[in-house]
Amino acid sequence: MAEIAGINGWSYRKPSNGAVRSAAYKSANAAKSAFGSTRVLDIIDERALDRECLSQSLVSHGLDMTIVLFNSIETWMAKYAEASSGVLINVGSHDVTEPRIEEEIRTLLTRFPDLPVIILSDSHDLRQVLTALELGVRGFIPSAVGIAVCVKAISLALSGGIFISTESLPELRRLMSVADQQERKRAEIFTYREEDVIAMLKLGKANKIIAYELDLQESTVKVHIRNIMKKLKVRNRTEVIFKLNELFD
Repeated sequence: MAEIAGINGWSYRKPSNGAVRSAAYKSANAAKSAFGSTRVLDIIDERALDRECLSQSLVSHGLDMTIVLFNSIETWMAKYAEASSGVLINVGSHDVTEPRIEEEIRTLLTRFPDLPVIILSDSHDLRQVLTALELGVRGFIPSAVGIAVCVKAISLALSGGIFISTESLPELRRLMSVADQQERKRAEIFTYREEDVIAMLKLGKANKIIAYELDLQESTVKVHIRNIMKKLKVRNRTEVIFKLNELFD
């Protein structure tokens, strides 16, 4: 049996006959306690109608979980209960890379690193997908997919998997192809040891530190840096970084 609880203190239970009836609870946490051992999915969406329609659609398509609704990440963190099995954040038409949204998701994942977090978005832009995955989310679901796919994606993420929609795969393949071409190009220009030195230069490390960390003589590091500058046709370490960004980023 699946149930839905709202931040306003109302819960909705879907009986086997498909009807919907409601009962009041003082808080989302109280609703979770009342629901017992059922797995809990928290849905965060600033739009009341959207979050209520989504929750009931998930239930009607077989998501056998207690669903608790919140209107913001801030509200969710204030009312967080350990009973939560995962969080679905519906960002709608917002961009995940917007500073406010990205920071809120980062804060949530930093405070609750073991809790599966899933993003639902109107976009399947690969830039947003990769940003979300780098933050640590377990899935990025574009709203273009059907509700049945959404249910399976949520189940996958809550089981420890990672969901990426097929809509994002062509762009991902293209990006991987470009990265592979750049990697081969770099390998044709620099030796593996020069690549090690370049990595240290990007971190702004001094020659003495580079020599220590790579177990090299400082004089050897200087030789590598001269060779790198010669290959890139630049005159100093700063220009090395700019040239590398220009060629490979």
